[in-house]
Amino acid sequence: MLEWEGTESGFRVHDSAGAECSVSGSQLEFTEADRDLPRPVDITLDCLTTELTLPGALVYVISLSSGETDELGGDTEPMSVPEGEYLIDVDAEVKTYLRCNGPFTLCRTADYDGVVLSLPGRRRITLGFRGRNRKPTAALSIPPTPDGVATALTYSSVAHKTTGTDRSYPTLRGHPPLLDIAEESDDIEVPAAIRDATDDTGIELLAPSAVEPLLVLAPLAYYLGATVEVGTVASPILRAPEADVAFELPAMPDLERDTTRLLRKVFFLDCLVRNAGPYGTELAEASLLDALGVDADTLYAAPPVERLAAYLDVPYGAIEQRLPDWHCSTYVEPDAEGLRALPFLLDRMSLIYMPRTSELEGSELVERSLDDFYRGQTPDYSRRVVPSRSLDPTTGSASERETDAAADGGRTAGQDTAVRSAGEVASVDVVKPELRGGRIHGWLAGGTPIDVFKSLPEAYEHRLDALDREGEGIDIAVVRNDAEMDVEHADVADIYRARGGDVSIDVSVHERLSTTELARLIETDYDFVHYIGHCETDGFRCPDGHLAASSLTSCGAQTFFLNACGSYHEGVDLVKRGAVVGAVTFSQVLNDHAVSVGSTFAKLLVHGFGFERALQLARRRIMMGKDYAVVGDGTHSLAQSENRLPATVELEAVNAGFLVTYDQFCSHHAGAFYRPYLGDDRYAYLCGNESEHVLDRSEVATFLERAALPVIYDGDVYWSASLADRIRSGP
Repeated sequence: MLEWEGTESGFRVHDSAGAECSVSGSQLEFTEADRDLPRPVDITLDCLTTELTLPGALVYVISLSSGETDELGGDTEPMSVPEGEYLIDVDAEVKTYLRCNGPFTLCRTADYDGVVLSLPGRRRITLGFRGRNRKPTAALSIPPTPDGVATALTYSSVAHKTTGTDRSYPTLRGHPPLLDIAEESDDIEVPAAIRDATDDTGIELLAPSAVEPLLVLAPLAYYLGATVEVGTVASPILRAPEADVAFELPAMPDLERDTTRLLRKVFFLDCLVRNAGPYGTELAEASLLDALGVDADTLYAAPPVERLAAYLDVPYGAIEQRLPDWHCSTYVEPDAEGLRALPFLLDRMSLIYMPRTSELEGSELVERSLDDFYRGQTPDYSRRVVPSRSLDPTTGSASERETDAAADGGRTAGQDTAVRSAGEVASVDVVKPELRGGRIHGWLAGGTPIDVFKSLPEAYEHRLDALDREGEGIDIAVVRNDAEMDVEHADVADIYRARGGDVSIDVSVHERLSTTELARLIETDYDFVHYIGHCETDGFRCPDGHLAASSLTSCGAQTFFLNACGSYHEGVDLVKRGAVVGAVTFSQVLNDHAVSVGSTFAKLLVHGFGFERALQLARRRIMMGKDYAVVGDGTHSLAQSENRLPATVELEAVNAGFLVTYDQFCSHHAGAFYRPYLGDDRYAYLCGNESEHVLDRSEVATFLERAALPVIYDGDVYWSASLADRIRSGP
C-alpha cells in the first residue's frame, strides 16, 4: 500500500517494501483531486506548480489525443512538447504518471539522477502513483500429484496483464496464485474467479505423469500461458493446434537443457518484437530481427499461437550469443515443500532444475575461494599474503594500516588472525552443487551447497507478510555484542546513516545486549538487523549467556546479517520464525575479513542490491569468501537503487583509456532494459547484457564522480566516488 507525505521541497510517496519516489517542486500548492488518469494508480494528487523534479528514470510522453508516444532521450538536451494534453509516464521505483497540458519541456539533470518538468507558468498537474509490489489475490488447493501440478501451471498465468509480447515487461506479469498443498487423495479446487480470468492462448503442453518434468517445464508454461495436461507420453509435447505446432521436447534430464533454451529464446524474441509497440526504444539488440528475417510489426499484432510458431522456426544457434544472461536458477526438490514455493519462483521467472550435488574433495573449497579472490589474475596459491589497507566505506578513501598494503590493492588477504569466536562454533557440512546457467542460484532442497542461497518456503511467505507492515521508511538496528568489534560497528552505522540522506532510513545502535534484550530486539519489526559479535553452538553469545534462535517464538526482523562465526544454523532458524532473508557464515571467520565483508555488504544493500548479489560482490574482497552465504529468499532487496536497477561497472585499462563494462540487472525485473548514459551511446540494452564503452581517463573520472555504484577494478571492488580521483590523477 502506498502512502504520501509532504517534505521541505515537495513530497514523497513510499510503500512498506522500502520503495519511494521523492518529488520536489517550485511554487508547489496541492489542490483537490478531481481529474482521472487513464492508467491504474493507487494514489492521485493534484497540484499547481511551475516546475517539478522527478527521479531519474525512463520517461515517455503520450499524447492523449493521438496516442503518439515519444521517449525522453538519454542525453541532457531538453525535450520541447507543444500544446495539447499529455500523459507523462515515469518508470521509477514507484510507477509515476503526470497528466498536464503543453507546452512544457522535459530534461535530465546533469548527473542523470533527476528529470525536470518545466512549465511556462503556474499550471495544474495531476499526478498518479502505483506500487510495484505484486501480491497474489487468490489460491488454489492441489494435491502434490502430477495432475495437481499440471492444474497449478495451467492457471499460473492468470495474473498476466496481456498475452502479447508486452508480457516480457516485468510490470505486465502478475504473481501466480498461491498453492495450498493438500493430501494426495484430496480433490483439486480452483476458484471460479481464477477459471474465468485465465486467458485461453491456444497453447497446450502435454507432459509425462511425473512431478519432476512438470517442475522443469513450469517457467515455460507460466510465461506462455499454456494449458498443461499429463498423459502417457515419454516426453513433453508443446502444441498449438491452430498454428499446426507440435514441438517435441526430450525426456529428463535433457529436458532441463531444452526447456531452458526454448524459454530463453521465446522470452528474448518477445523483448525484441515488443519494440514495435508504443513503448519501443532504441534497443541495441533489436537489429538482430532483420538478420533473422523476423517481421516485428506483424508478430507484435499476431495471436500467441502464430508468434510461437514463428519463434520455433528461429534456430537457437542464431541467437545464442546475443541472449542476455538469465537472472536466476533454482534447484527444487519435487516434494510438497518445493511445490509450496513454486508460485514465488514463477513470479521471479526463475529457471527450475532438479538438485544434484557431489562432495567437495580435499582442499577444493579453499581453492575455489582463492579463485574468486584472485579473479582476473592467474591464481597463485603460493602468493605472498601481505597486510592490506581498508577502504573507508563512507568516503571510499583508503587508510593505510600497513605501508606494504598498496601491493594488495585494498583487499583483505589475512592480516588479522583474530577470529570472531573463542568458543565452540557449530559446524556445517557443505557440498558442491551441479549448477546450470544463471546470475544467481537458489537451493530449495536438502543439504547445504556453496555458491547458492539456501532458501525455504517460509521465506517467500514471510516476504508477502512483510508487505502488510506499516512503516514510513527502513528501520535498521546495528547490534555490537563484543566491545572489541568497534571498527565494523562504527563503519556500518555511518554507511546506513549516509544513505538516509537519499531514502528514509532510521538507524539505532545497540551494545552488549543481554539474552532477553537481544530476543526482544529480534522479535521487534525491524527491516534489517546487523549483528556483530559471537555465535557459538549454543547460539548468540551475550553478557549473561547464550540466546538460541530456535528458542524465539517469532522473528520480527525482516532481514539480517549475522556477521559472526558459524551463524548459519541461527540464520536458518530466524527465517523459519519470520525473517525473509539473511547473510550468515559457515565457519570461523577472521575479524578483519568480517569487517571488510560487513562494510561492503552494508553499502551494497542500502544501495539496492539483492542479498545474494550483494554478498557475491562483498565476499570477493576476502580470501575465504565462500565462508559466507545467504539463507532465505536471496532475490530480496532491502532498499531501492539510485539507478532504478542496481548497476556495476568493471574498468580495464586499454591504450585509448579505459574499457568500461556496464552491467545493470535485478533478479525480479526480468525483461527490463537500461540506458548506461556513457559517452555518445544512445542505445538501451536488455538487462543481463553488458554494454562496453571505451572512454578516456577524464571521461571515466567524471562518470565515477556522478555515479553511485560498485566498480570492479584491478581485481577489487570499490565504490565509484572513491576511485574518481585515483583514475583522474593517473597511475
